[in-house]
Amino acid sequence: MKKRIVIALGGNALGDNLYEQMAAVKQTSKAIVDLIEADCEVIVVHGNGPQVGMINLALESAAKTEAKTPFIPISMCVAMSQGYIGYDLQNALREELLARGLDVPVATIITQTIVDAADPAFEKPSKPIGAFYSKEEALEMEGRGMDMMEDAGRGYRRVVSSPKPIDIVEKETVKALLAANQIVVAVGGGGIPVVEEGLHLKGASAVVDKDFAAAKLAEILEADSLVILTAVEKVAINFGKPDECWLSDLSISEAQQYVDEGHFAPGSMLPKVQAAMQFAASGAERSALITMLEKAKDGIEGTTGTRIHA
Repeated sequence: MKKRIVIALGGNALGDNLYEQMAAVKQTSKAIVDLIEADCEVIVVHGNGPQVGMINLALESAAKTEAKTPFIPISMCVAMSQGYIGYDLQNALREELLARGLDVPVATIITQTIVDAADPAFEKPSKPIGAFYSKEEALEMEGRGMDMMEDAGRGYRRVVSSPKPIDIVEKETVKALLAANQIVVAVGGGGIPVVEEGLHLKGASAVVDKDFAAAKLAEILEADSLVILTAVEKVAINFGKPDECWLSDLSISEAQQYVDEGHFAPGSMLPKVQAAMQFAASGAERSALITMLEKAKDGIEGTTGTRIHA
């Protein structure tokens, strides 16, 4: 049987703007198709930090004009980012597959991630997005129910929450496409955050961490491995210090010890390690790999990267 792998692409695999993205996805696709050629079944999850910020900024700027364009909810911005990133990524994958003589369909799914309306993260919005505003503008926006925060003396910005993913709405669609031997791009940017209100799914003013969302999807799909791609080949403790140490193999308990000791930065490596631990704990035979894009195939073969396991 093919090895089922969920790949979580970091921002470095997509670039910081549209033109960088169009170039980056070509290189990204080569690494992904290497795994497909190695007889792996691949599901791709990607980040959207720069992209969703760009979309939100553009729409907020439009709302400031005389045209008075309506404000667009952050959940809609995530959906937009899924569409245009998926468009570039699936086409680059298709081109690379055909160049290697592989006629394998690729599909992007606009994906919703269920979060808990009672998640404590909603009480502490902390993720800044979008444009800078004056204090007066910020007060007006707060009057319309938005959370605002002063940002390093540069003005006020909207902040949103980052709740944990509970479930993936379109999981059965992903399974159906995999059963049809198609490559799936799903849960882009962590998925569109939604809360359940009876039969209705309501968009949440939040962003879901893409590594935790990828771990949840991998668990649901009973994947063999979660591969979290980042800018470094391995995870390190004492990073950037004279006693820096690169790690190749970690049990969940060892990883937790390093987390407790504060070795991993909250906005960088910490969520990747925690997501890897979460997936590894979901099944006795499951493991997660953290490495860089160019080393993904070597990591799957066990020659590099940091492997986290039960």
